[in-house]
Amino acid sequence: MDIRTGNGYDVHALKEGLPMWLGGVRIPSDTGFVAHSDGDVAIHALCDALLGCLALGDIGHLFPDTSDEWKGIDSKILLEKVVAIVHEKGYKVGNVDITIALQKPKLALHILTMRQTLAPILGVEEDRVSVKATTTERLGFVGRCEGCEVWANALIMSE
Repeated sequence: MDIRTGNGYDVHALKEGLPMWLGGVRIPSDTGFVAHSDGDVAIHALCDALLGCLALGDIGHLFPDTSDEWKGIDSKILLEKVVAIVHEKGYKVGNVDITIALQKPKLALHILTMRQTLAPILGVEEDRVSVKATTTERLGFVGRCEGCEVWANALIMSE
């Protein structure tokens, strides 16, 4: 069996009046992410982690923000396309681990829904999808509520 790992990282700025999508879930908030797509920074980092497993670059390479085709797109669709590539290359997702750094809003009440949303897209059981949230104790751009950053790790295995 061939096992591969990858990691992803993404950042998006926050702006008032935009919707906030994280892990495929709409989060009630006065601010949302500035982005070409729906701005789901968690899914973007996860896509990068999965693509990293296969040394295929990042989502900006596959879904450039210069293309109208991807403008405003639901990031769950991008994740579906990345998972399809993983399968086409003869692999399946083993597990993923996502860490979201966001000062506010608090995400604890949304973590389970994120896991339940991502698991079927990834083709895994919910217990193979880890989502964690943290603040930066008011330090840096995250602490000043200027943006959000996410780290994701993925493991894939040959089928």
